[in-house]
Amino acid sequence: MSVAKVIELTSTSSKGFEDAIQKGIARADKTLKNVEGAWIKEQKVMVKDGKIAGYRVNMMVTFVLD
Repeated sequence: MSVAKVIELTSTSSKGFEDAIQKGIARADKTLKNVEGAWIKEQKVMVKDGKIAGYRVNMMVTFVLD
């Protein structure tokens, strides 16, 4: 039997949503063992002077406990 834990992360990128997701997963994998998946809870854009200045995702990351 395995037990998993879920944490919420926020990640940003100036390139796009996919890049923000990749950065968030890569960072989580540096700290957490056994990362198994993520659920993208929310996507937002940051606006400055009427233009998109950044992309932000809130995600739930699942990892299995040892």
